[in-house]
Amino acid sequence: MARRAIRLDSIEHLPGQTRVAWRRTRLAIPLAALAGIAWPPIIATLLIWPPENWMPGRDIDWRIVLLVLGCVAVPAGLMVIRRERDRRGRPGTRLGIVWRFMLYGGLLAAALQTLVALLMVVIGLVSSSDLLQGIGATETTLLIYGVGGLPIAVLVGVSYALWAGLCAAFIAFVPAPEKVRDRLGLMGETG
Repeated sequence: MARRAIRLDSIEHLPGQTRVAWRRTRLAIPLAALAGIAWPPIIATLLIWPPENWMPGRDIDWRIVLLVLGCVAVPAGLMVIRRERDRRGRPGTRLGIVWRFMLYGGLLAAALQTLVALLMVVIGLVSSSDLLQGIGATETTLLIYGVGGLPIAVLVGVSYALWAGLCAAFIAFVPAPEKVRDRLGLMGETG
């Protein structure tokens, strides 16, 4: 039995590696942003278990907060992708677009969770009655919001960003036309 050698002359044979360009329709980017914001786990859980408190305040549901963050982060991610593509031409593939969203989503989730942990530490220190109680509140807060909450926040952020990146890559982008090689030298500038 003869084995057939697999040759990868071009990386474009792998899934997600075809070159892409922005879709020309005006509704593609807003539609990609809306689809990216509507992460199915959030929408499904909001429909199945409606939150008790919809208004901002002390006991607002975390799903509402996540949805509001998505309303800001997904369009901002599309703007960052547009700016990066205008400057450097990258990311040029659907896989690259999804990876950028996942990277930025994970970093944003980690930064926001760290900020929440630091704010909770400050609140615990201010509300404590003496130094030892403040140190205990700081330790507990860092264990709960830092050590326990940070991995969960990053996991949720990357998952949300994966969905938003897939929506952006498949709704706002289309396969780019093939580049034409100038074999005869006729396409160059004439002096």
